[in-house]
Amino acid sequence: MRLLIVEDDALAAQAMITGLSEHGHQCLTAGDGEAGLKAAGDGRFDVLIVDRMMPRMDGIRMVETLRRDGDHTPVLFLSALGEIGDRVDGLNAGGDDYLVKPYALAELLARVEALARRREMGAVQTVLKVGDLEMDLIAREVRRAGVDIDLQPREFKLLEFLMRHGGQSVTRTMLLEKVWDYHFDPQTNVIDVHISRLRSKIDKGFDKPMLQTVRGAGYRLEA
Repeated sequence: MRLLIVEDDALAAQAMITGLSEHGHQCLTAGDGEAGLKAAGDGRFDVLIVDRMMPRMDGIRMVETLRRDGDHTPVLFLSALGEIGDRVDGLNAGGDDYLVKPYALAELLARVEALARRREMGAVQTVLKVGDLEMDLIAREVRRAGVDIDLQPREFKLLEFLMRHGGQSVTRTMLLEKVWDYHFDPQTNVIDVHISRLRSKIDKGFDKPMLQTVRGAGYRLEA
């Protein structure tokens, strides 16, 4: 599981990293709310662990901004502010859970894993986002930086698969099986043709190319 820890106390953050990493979780940190907001927007995290009191931007403002921008990554507030009103404020700001310091690592771990499970079980994605590229699965619309992109049905299905695996390399075999329903490589250039067409539509005219060829591996859609 990939976790973002937003905590201005370096020792407290390191303690969390040590404990959570021992249970197999990958942890990244940000030292204040502004840095946390940027990191949350740039990365794909399963859960955010956010302190309340931080410089530059506090945890409440950070989470309110995330929710306003459409980011629904589960948030666990972790704070020394433990009164009922403090907890209510955190939950009303968009937090999914609230744990008061000092805490037991076992409880922190259990709450983080419960949030991740809840997300997996309950989330039905209707909008996919990778960087400034957005796909509406209901309306069947694609936009990059607010610009509409017209895709053919197969191109849409191909892009959907790449977006669901954003930042990851996908092989030709994976694309053949999931996008074309082929269970073997028929020595066709169908993938190359569609990748070329898709690349021209989502990258042409934009500063940063997103659809990358991974030599010897396949392709990757990178924010």
